[in-house]
Amino acid sequence: MKGCPYGTHRVIEKKGMLPQPAWKISNDPEIYSNEILIDVKTLNIDSASFTQIKKQAKEENRTIESIILETVEKRGKQHNPVTGSGGMLIGTVLKIGEDLKGKIDLQEGDKIATLVSLSLTPLKIEKILAVKENSDQVDIEGKAILFQSGIYAKLPTDIDEKLALAVLDVAGAPAQTARLVKPSDIVVVIGAGGKSGLLTIYEAKKRAGVTGKVIGIEYSEEGCRKLRETGYADIVIQGDATNPVEILEKVKEATAEKLADVTINCVNIPDTEMASILVTRDRGIVYFFSMATSFTKAALGAEGIGKDVDMLIGNGYAKGHSEIALQIIRESEKIRRIFEEIYV
Repeated sequence: MKGCPYGTHRVIEKKGMLPQPAWKISNDPEIYSNEILIDVKTLNIDSASFTQIKKQAKEENRTIESIILETVEKRGKQHNPVTGSGGMLIGTVLKIGEDLKGKIDLQEGDKIATLVSLSLTPLKIEKILAVKENSDQVDIEGKAILFQSGIYAKLPTDIDEKLALAVLDVAGAPAQTARLVKPSDIVVVIGAGGKSGLLTIYEAKKRAGVTGKVIGIEYSEEGCRKLRETGYADIVIQGDATNPVEILEKVKEATAEKLADVTINCVNIPDTEMASILVTRDRGIVYFFSMATSFTKAALGAEGIGKDVDMLIGNGYAKGHSEIALQIIRESEKIRRIFEEIYV
C-alpha cells in the first residue's frame, strides 16, 4: 500500500494534519511502499529540547530516559511537547519500499543521517542504551520511518559518525549564514560558543571577509574560551542575552554604534529575542536559528521599540546545507578538534 509522500497516512491525532504539527502519529515499523525503514543507532536531541528535558528531569526527580520514552510512547515520535522541537538521527537502512527501490540513491545497508526533524519522524524505541548529556545524543535500539518526501545524507567515510550527526543536526545555520552574509558585513552571532554557533562564526567570517567584522556573544566562560581558541571571531563578548540592554551597549561599543548588518541567534534558551533585535541596525537582518525563539515575542517586541528589521525563521533546511556544514569540519582543524572532544 502506498502512503502520502508527506506522511499524512500515519497521523492519528488530529486527522488531516501533517505529521509535524500532529499530536500523535503511528510508529508501526511495518512500512508502506513509499517509505524507508531505519535501524536507529543514535538520536541527536535538539539543543533547546535537551536543555528542557534535563531541567524537567531535575525538577521532577526523574531520569532523562524516562521522559524520552514517555514522549515517544505518547506521540509516536520524539516531539518535545514543551519546546515543540525534535532533533535528528543516524542509523542503517533496513528496508526500502517497493515504490522507491531503484528510484533513490539508497541501498539497504547504507548508513544515513535523516535531515528531517524527529518531531515528524515515526520512531519506536525498544531500549535506551546510553544518554550522553554533554553532547545531547542518545544511543538506542529502535526503528524509524522516513517518508518519501524526507531528506537524508549518507554518512561520510572521512568523519566519525557521531561527529557527523552532531554537525548535520545544525547544518541549516551555517548554510543560511552563507546566504545572508555579504563581504564587509558586521555580523553578530548570539550563542556563538555552542555547536551551531561555532559553525556559524566560521561561515560568517568566511563570507564577511577581511573587511567585515564578526562578533561572537557567549554566556559561559567555557564557550568564550572555545570561541577565542578558533580565532574566527574578531571580537568575543561574554554576556547574558536575556539582558538585551546590556548586550546592546556592548555591541554599540564594539561597532562604534553602527550595530549589526546581520544577527544570527543560535542560543538554546528562551527570552533572547530582544537582544537579537536591538543589536541589529534598521533594515538589517535577524536570523533566528534557535528553536527556543518565541516569534510572538520577536514580532511584538520589534514593533514595541519601533525597530525596522527583517526577521527570518530558522528553517533547518537549505539546499546543500549538509555539504556546507561537513566541509567546515574538513576545512577547520580547530573546530574539528573542539567537536571531536565532545562527540567522538
